[in-house]
Amino acid sequence: MLRSETATSPSRRAAALAGLRRYQAYRRTPRRLASARRQQGRTRLRDYGGDGRPVVFVPSLINPPHILDLIDGRSLLRWIATQGFRTWMVDWGTPSADEHAMGVGGHVERLLLPMIRRFAQPPILVGYCLGGTMSLAAAAVGPVAGVATIASPWRFAGYSEAARRDIAALWLSAQPGCASLGLVPMEVLQTGFWRLDPARTIAKYEAFASMPDAEATMFVAMEDWANAGAPLTYAAGAELFEDFLARDVTGRGEWRVAGAPVDPLTLRCPAAEFVSLNDRIVPATSAIGLADRRDLGAGHVGMVVGSRAKQQLWEPLRDWLRSVG
Repeated sequence: MLRSETATSPSRRAAALAGLRRYQAYRRTPRRLASARRQQGRTRLRDYGGDGRPVVFVPSLINPPHILDLIDGRSLLRWIATQGFRTWMVDWGTPSADEHAMGVGGHVERLLLPMIRRFAQPPILVGYCLGGTMSLAAAAVGPVAGVATIASPWRFAGYSEAARRDIAALWLSAQPGCASLGLVPMEVLQTGFWRLDPARTIAKYEAFASMPDAEATMFVAMEDWANAGAPLTYAAGAELFEDFLARDVTGRGEWRVAGAPVDPLTLRCPAAEFVSLNDRIVPATSAIGLADRRDLGAGHVGMVVGSRAKQQLWEPLRDWLRSVG
């Protein structure tokens, strides 16, 4: 990808490689997540404190959960906990090959719903990316007071034809090895993300080569999150690539979880979606179509941790949570 994007510019290639070397050598301070108070199999529920109605944040199965608690001053979870809510976060943990048959819906049914049902008071779910898609399924079949999604795909036919074609080709080449492993390694998923916007992938490392130190810590924190993550179970990967991206079973109303159809437009609880109009990972054209839709002008990650995230997302989300009660 680097060769292709910089074929006519040796200076750009040199800058991108310099940025990559700087990123690899950068000194890091490990981030500690809140303590886990509850567990269901490999999945833990981390307690961020606070008082009031429980709000459970559900991150994607892809990438680590700490994008919601990235660094000091850029932690949505720690801020929400100061706003009158008992704040929790799902940590999906690391699957083993023994769980190869557990799909995306299986994670909802066997891991997420049992934890939700232990609350004395039905919680509000807030799902990020694929975690929002999964939160809608949980709200369709479980005791949920409300659900909000952040940059969550639902109508996968909204991805461009070129993107779906490239991702299908990636899965065609990766599928036999993944089936043998019983897992889909993060490297397969990350390659798919890079293919959505290869020019930007190269350009950001070019820029990092000369980025001021004051901005570098944030860049490294975001890239470390984006480049890390546990593998998916094979069934979850196959469901994502074959059922969601290739066949759009969610957008066509064909996704069933715990034996029930998942239709976000007929949920019996309040529901809202926060949609990024500049998202290269989850395009706005893949949004759910809820009546309560809030459009943001930030990107997939920037809407959660960017310099304007508090104004654009955190505060409107808090206000919506308060409206649910």
